Amino acid sequence: MYIPNTTWTWAFLGTTLVQTLVVLAIEVYIFVKFQVSLRDDLPQIPESKTIPTYLTLFIFGFLYQLVLVWDSLRLKNTIQVIGLCLYNVGMLIYASIQFDQVDDAIRFLKGKTPPYINANDTLWSDVKPLLLAVPCIIALFTILMSFVAWKLYDEFAWTIYKHISADLRMKRRFLTFQIYIALLKFDFFFFLGFTVQFLVIVSGKTDSELGLTIAAIPITILILFMAAFWTRRENKFGMIFTIVLYFCGSAYFIYKLARMYQLGHEEPYKPVRKNLTSFASITILLLILTITNAFICMFNFNKGLKQHVMKRKIGDDDQEKLGPGMDNTTELPNLKPGHVPVSSRMTID
Repeated sequence: MYIPNTTWTWAFLGTTLVQTLVVLAIEVYIFVKFQVSLRDDLPQIPESKTIPTYLTLFIFGFLYQLVLVWDSLRLKNTIQVIGLCLYNVGMLIYASIQFDQVDDAIRFLKGKTPPYINANDTLWSDVKPLLLAVPCIIALFTILMSFVAWKLYDEFAWTIYKHISADLRMKRRFLTFQIYIALLKFDFFFFLGFTVQFLVIVSGKTDSELGLTIAAIPITILILFMAAFWTRRENKFGMIFTIVLYFCGSAYFIYKLARMYQLGHEEPYKPVRKNLTSFASITILLLILTITNAFICMFNFNKGLKQHVMKRKIGDDDQEKLGPGMDNTTELPNLKPGHVPVSSRMTID
């Protein structure tokens, strides 16, 4: 539960918290506005589910980001802090796509016979300024987060040095491990985002396809947890099994991406094709990076890294000795007359 009590850690947490509150307030207003304008006496169609699904996923994305921010600061994981800035860029892209997707959905629902939204309804004119404001707000906070992340990188550098020592090869191994664990956490969100949109909006799914897709969610969560578990314990069999599953996942997303644009099969995907394309593309890219780092992590097994990564967080052993709520700073020597100070500096091999 402990996070470093420093200016920049609280600045990073505060920046993401303010962004989340502002964006969520806007998204909740748009969600309520749409639900009020939508006629409830007509049967549900995929286009009527698009806007609630976009907004719900958007809300979950920012709440998940807050969890990752707390996790990054707790672990003093600079790689994950940098990854959160890139994650914010991904949310910025999603917000930009959301503008066109909401516009298309409202136009379609107004043009239906009978219309799902009355032609004289002011829904679009009411939400348009807010949909334009969201990407601008996220862009501003992305700049602020990047600046604070740069400061945190310098702040955590000394802590990592104390944790790993001056061994450059060990630092590289630890860096690869941090990247791998961070990628697993981002994989989860983009996989879940793609799957939820596919399940809720895309029509024409067979029972077997629907069942397999639903079952894939808990299985994927378990695989990601086990991937981190096997890496920490340097289990080669588990890593090989996980890498095979990564390749299967990549093949699945490539297949779905091609299927969305295949003649004769593209119609069910049209209401959400832009969003699914962005989520599938990002997931494929993340899986390629995850597979690459998984191989590197496996090659680093049995080279002395295990004792470092098995700790709950950087500096964990020092914190336990000092007790909760105390900082693991270097103790000043006793300067009383007659006392010979003992050097506690680290020996650099």
